[in-house]
Amino acid sequence: MSANTEHLRSLEPLLGTWKVEGPGTSGTVQYAWPDFDGWMLQHIRIVAGTQPTRGLELIGYDAETGTLRSRFFGSGGELLEYTYVLEGRVLTIYHGGTDSPAKFVGTFNDDFTVNTGAWSWPGGGYESTMTKQTEGSDVPE
Repeated sequence: MSANTEHLRSLEPLLGTWKVEGPGTSGTVQYAWPDFDGWMLQHIRIVAGTQPTRGLELIGYDAETGTLRSRFFGSGGELLEYTYVLEGRVLTIYHGGTDSPAKFVGTFNDDFTVNTGAWSWPGGGYESTMTKQTEGSDVPE
């Protein structure tokens, strides 16, 4: 196992398939280990309002910043960058770096099967709840 994978272990509570719901938002996300070392994958199928979002996110350890960084590749050609931090039961996903005002902050319940939180950015945001549907660690379907 690579050093990168060791850092990713902090995100293990995310592994599996999650139902995502919120006002005007629904879909699924699936976090999994790929069949190669050093990364975590997220497969996204979300509809917010009438806007579908489908894509793949690769999450890995960035030794230069000492953070878990990701790249999201969307079906509409978008390429976005995020930073993941899981401290205790609080998951924060920053759009860009940890100094970004655009972020998701959500809290897991005691057994890490529900995460309730909100995306926020200057001038907007929305609430969402993720509920674990399946455990898992394999490559997304």
